[in-house]
Amino acid sequence: MRVMVLVKANEGSEAGVLPTQEQLAAMTRFNEELVRAGVMLAGEGLHPSSRGKRIRFDGDKRTVIDGPFAETKELIAGFWLWQVSSLDEAVEWLKRAPFREGEVEIRPVMETEDFGEAVTPEIREAEERMRAQIERRQ
Repeated sequence: MRVMVLVKANEGSEAGVLPTQEQLAAMTRFNEELVRAGVMLAGEGLHPSSRGKRIRFDGDKRTVIDGPFAETKELIAGFWLWQVSSLDEAVEWLKRAPFREGEVEIRPVMETEDFGEAVTPEIREAEERMRAQIERRQ
């Protein structure tokens, strides 16, 4: 199963405070361990919300909202995409992360099968075609 690991923002990350050399080294070691184990598919830090935008959808109306966004506890500072056998395995990996504070959320990624009968053969074929195209570009 694939899971998205969402690293929550805090006041420091929202202020653009970068990790120290020691923190980066510890995170690099952890990421290397994830890669060696075949768990990590992707992972990146995100710039503060002051550099982002939100788009609000209301029927046909689209409203663009410039950052920064007020509620830090709702913001994401970074993410990983992991391939694991279970949520329990993801939890065990995350317990080993070099964080000293904050909060991280783990959520399963929906797979095509999760959509049940709504996935027609045509939709399944299009999904497979798009995934193959993405893989070729990487």
